[in-house]
Amino acid sequence: MSEAQQPAPPVAARYFDGQTSRLHRVTLTVAGGVARLDGEAERVAPLAELRVSERSRHAVRKVTFADGAYLEIDDLAGFEQLLRQTGHRDSPVVLLQHSWRGVLAAAVATVALLALGYLYFLPAAAGWIADALPLSAERQLGQGVLAALDRQMFAPSTLAPARQEQLRRRFAALVAPPSDGPAPAWQLLFRSSRVGPNAFALPSGDIVMTDQMVALLQDDDAVMGVLAHELGHLQRRHMTRRIIQSSAVTATTSLVFGDISAVLSTLPALALDMKYSRDAEQEADDYAAAMLRHNGIALDHLAAVFAKLDKLDGGKLPPYFSSHPPSAERQARLRTRP
Repeated sequence: MSEAQQPAPPVAARYFDGQTSRLHRVTLTVAGGVARLDGEAERVAPLAELRVSERSRHAVRKVTFADGAYLEIDDLAGFEQLLRQTGHRDSPVVLLQHSWRGVLAAAVATVALLALGYLYFLPAAAGWIADALPLSAERQLGQGVLAALDRQMFAPSTLAPARQEQLRRRFAALVAPPSDGPAPAWQLLFRSSRVGPNAFALPSGDIVMTDQMVALLQDDDAVMGVLAHELGHLQRRHMTRRIIQSSAVTATTSLVFGDISAVLSTLPALALDMKYSRDAEQEADDYAAAMLRHNGIALDHLAAVFAKLDKLDGGKLPPYFSSHPPSAERQARLRTRP
């Protein structure tokens, strides 16, 4: 409360001395920069020593003395008039709380802040954390996910071992694009899947391709394009970043401190329905295109992959590819590459 120019009218209140529970009926008046209580208790105190509680639609308005004694105001209208006459001003926060425009502005600002954090800060933080993680943590994470997928969604591959080895040797013979540095360590695995054509890369370095994907493509150069795309995800550590983003607190804490059991319980479905950002998909496409071109493989083979997936089941893509950019858009980007 601040000093007044003129005396303010008395305000009915209840006084508690802070020592007992006894209630004292009093009136509060202010004059000459001093608050005075009269009635069942008498007291004077400088205005500068008093603290006034914030306005609230439901809570009792209180005035607290320096020693812990306090008033509970009965005459709220009279108290508001007294505050105005003594020059008291609510804090900006209180004024915002009692203004629908202020509340609306605060809500919009909060949503905007959360959106900016999700769109920019969280991806940047996830990238930093992923780059700082030891490879041993990523290997453990990937191996745990693959074991869960083998139990729930995959069966052993029916592709002939000689055919599997042929594709492994072909992919191993490809040279990574020099602009991206050495390729990460990888291992190509084959599985038979209940969810159809699929391929994905795990943080452990395992690139998993289903028999159904090989059968759909019927073109080894196209298979190389898919594998190069997944190697691009591995190179950029996209899955590790996405895992961290999908459950920022749990995943980060688990990965940093080595207890990944909480993360593994939620990842099998995430691995098959990995919704990478558009930027991540474009990075993986660009990596695949650069790798194919560097090894003398026409980009038409990669474009054919997009076309075949687009036609699969009447244009309805399997879960993993449903989050990718539209096939026509990806083909157009390949055609316009310098």
